[in-house]
Amino acid sequence: MTAADEGEFLIVTGMSGAGRTTAANALEDLGWYVVDNLPPQILRPLLDLTDMGGANLPKIAAVVDVRGRSLFDDFPGVANALRSRGGVKVLFLDASDDVLVRRFEAVRRPHPLQGDGTLLDGIRTERTRLAPIREAADLLIDTSALNIHQLATQVSEMFSEAGAARHRLTLLSFGFKYGVPTDVDHVADMRFLPNPFWEESLRNHTGQDDDVRDYVLSRPGATEFLDAYEQALLPVLAGYQRENKSHSTVAIGCTGGKHRSVAVAEELARRLTGTPGVAVNVRHRDLGRE
Repeated sequence: MTAADEGEFLIVTGMSGAGRTTAANALEDLGWYVVDNLPPQILRPLLDLTDMGGANLPKIAAVVDVRGRSLFDDFPGVANALRSRGGVKVLFLDASDDVLVRRFEAVRRPHPLQGDGTLLDGIRTERTRLAPIREAADLLIDTSALNIHQLATQVSEMFSEAGAARHRLTLLSFGFKYGVPTDVDHVADMRFLPNPFWEESLRNHTGQDDDVRDYVLSRPGATEFLDAYEQALLPVLAGYQRENKSHSTVAIGCTGGKHRSVAVAEELARRLTGTPGVAVNVRHRDLGRE
């Protein structure tokens, strides 16, 4: 079965200003290989490439639009020919004329078909040229009432594989004595818990070892913190998905990044694994550094 047979080739087109770039970025975040501003004449060789590459190539999305000028004239025929092969879909992005005018005015750019006329002249010319493509499109998104985050979320929902994670959460343990990480979204301080370093039998072990983990998690306040922090993070992670924020990092610190932060990061990862739409991974920045 070819990549095209599996429905892994998407043509993204539509009105200028309707959100093609946002849609392309959302697809790229999902792992698609995105080619922007592609002449329609190159679509067939690109599809042939996916057939030859098979499973070795990612899903491919090609953005085709009127920026191709006269080359775009061949698009309807090329698209219909490709779709007859099966597995090729066309996504059309649209918006009302008044919304498109406001968007172009906000970025102070001319419409690609405006010429010596007005913005509205360019939009109406483009709408006429795209009418047959819009009519034949497999998927249509009207972005008039959507901001960029809402559009990205809608595209992600349309093209995410069943069960695929829409957000990747990294739990990063660290030691305060080596500095607080700067590229993180949240920081939690585990120095309110007793330090296993002062227990001679635990000093040379780490928070990944059972004896240290059991010691840390059994201290007063540990379970209460984990219960409360888990519940605090769940609506945050759900909100990140709604806002199409694809990655976040929670840094969990202790003095040296060896015992308490490691044990708590591992336990929090265990608790959060299975959260809908979230893939959890753990990193220990300073483990083994001492």
